[in-house]
Amino acid sequence: MGALEPYGVDANGWRKLWKGVGLLMLTYGILLVIGSASGAHDALQPLQMLSSPTVNKSGVAVAANDTAHLNFKRIKGNVELDREVAAAKAQNKTVMVDFYADWCISCKEMEKFTFSNPEVQQALANTVLLQADVTANDDADKALLKRFSLIGPPSILFFGSDGQERRPYRLVGFVKPKEFRSHVERAFSS
Repeated sequence: MGALEPYGVDANGWRKLWKGVGLLMLTYGILLVIGSASGAHDALQPLQMLSSPTVNKSGVAVAANDTAHLNFKRIKGNVELDREVAAAKAQNKTVMVDFYADWCISCKEMEKFTFSNPEVQQALANTVLLQADVTANDDADKALLKRFSLIGPPSILFFGSDGQERRPYRLVGFVKPKEFRSHVERAFSS
């Protein structure tokens, strides 16, 4: 787009416009690289980590204005899922399984808008939170998705304290916080 190339005296308006757009894109790209190097994960706020980052309980730097998120236990494959659901059943606890992938935009929306909501967190306070990271899409991931006839993330499953899935309460796609909280309450009250 000619962002770094000089234009002559006879350059028309379109040439100047494209150069301006090119300069804006170049500047934004530089901000993304700086933000990525600082540990930021939000393309809309690439410099958020540079504004007084703090360290969470896990020793990971987070931006000071980040809200609390749910603490999921990552699982891989059917064996780990079965083990964790059995452990929750032994403790008479409900289970929520979030199918997640790094490349899944709706998964990021769920993290940012739904799982950070205090009412959603309160509704899940006594629930074991599992996250099946299917980013790699390897054999274990495919087997887990196939077991539940899921195409991919984001998908959320709910298991009662009896260890049985509440199949009618499955969720696929982004759900707003208020709707999600109500859904969780219905899933675990049945």
